[in-house]
Amino acid sequence: MTSAPDGRLFIGLMSGTSMDGIDAVLTRHAASGMSLLAHYSHAMDQELHRDLTALATGAQDDLHSLATLDHRVAVAFADAVQGLLEKAQCPADTVCALGSHGQTVRHHPTGSTPYTMQIGDPSLIAERTGIATVADFRRRDMAAGGEGAPLVPTFHAEQFGATGVRRAIVNIGGIANATLLEGKAVKAGFDCGPGNTLLDAWIRRHRSVDYDAHGAWSAEHEHSPSLLRTLQGDAYFTRTGPKSTGPEHFNLQWLDAQIAGDEDPGTVQATLAELTAAAIDASLMTSEPPSEVYVCGGGARNTDLMRRLNQRLNAHGIKLSTTDELGLDSEWVEACAFAWLAQRTVDGLSGNAPAVTGAVGERILGGVYGQLG
Repeated sequence: MTSAPDGRLFIGLMSGTSMDGIDAVLTRHAASGMSLLAHYSHAMDQELHRDLTALATGAQDDLHSLATLDHRVAVAFADAVQGLLEKAQCPADTVCALGSHGQTVRHHPTGSTPYTMQIGDPSLIAERTGIATVADFRRRDMAAGGEGAPLVPTFHAEQFGATGVRRAIVNIGGIANATLLEGKAVKAGFDCGPGNTLLDAWIRRHRSVDYDAHGAWSAEHEHSPSLLRTLQGDAYFTRTGPKSTGPEHFNLQWLDAQIAGDEDPGTVQATLAELTAAAIDASLMTSEPPSEVYVCGGGARNTDLMRRLNQRLNAHGIKLSTTDELGLDSEWVEACAFAWLAQRTVDGLSGNAPAVTGAVGERILGGVYGQLG
């Protein structure tokens, strides 16, 4: 491996709970900080999406399915790396390492036997790409008593923290999570509740499309206050941190159990959008709420969701924008976080925030698969 003269190169890979694609980024890490050089989105094929959904929801819950999907996801991740390298015209041997979040198929961080499961065989990714792969980030934090999520707050603090400013970074993927920053220090972080996962599942059921583009369908309807109150009755919304969740909790089965079945589908979609906005808003209303909120993830492109969130935050005098304003495209923040976490692991530095996850202390996250240059 040859190093870039002005910093080392890393790749970050992220496939979220929506399971619709793999985000890949090429980043440069220098003394002045991290910069995004190139990005690439690799679509998840429909058969893989279907099988992953079946595994994640327990509809197809066997060892053979887990093992074969571990292989198939790794191949898809390696293909995403190849697409990124070709787009960036970057030789693989110039990349120090890549960080792979893996595809989460289960996350049960509480109880007597807590566990989390991200698949996508890192040995296979390393073999197919020729790049050392850092993976399995979450379980080291869980071994230290943490929830293994969210892991991005340390990156948010490094990338977006500003002296003397209290701000929140909110990622709206399948699940919405928030990081509360006081200057460059992480004060808190947690999963707020559903982000896009229920919105995507509901429109897929009723309109046979993968997502509500720009929130056009929910924008056509008013939400149902009574249904919103019912959904907000879930115990997760009143839990205090550390807390994390996933689509194994917030899914269509969860929703079906709380609706009569004769509701107007558009009204339900609008109510789900309102639920996401309300959950984020409520999570941020701590004793010291932020003065600024910056959104990243797919939800930043949902115009109706952002409108609903802005209405709520504006009532508190809180500014809402996206991380684009802070210099990093909102679409690629999560993938960049795992490039940064890979760099931390390679350098023998901790990556978790115990105040967020509940771990007993800072830990070097993940393992390295393949040969570092």
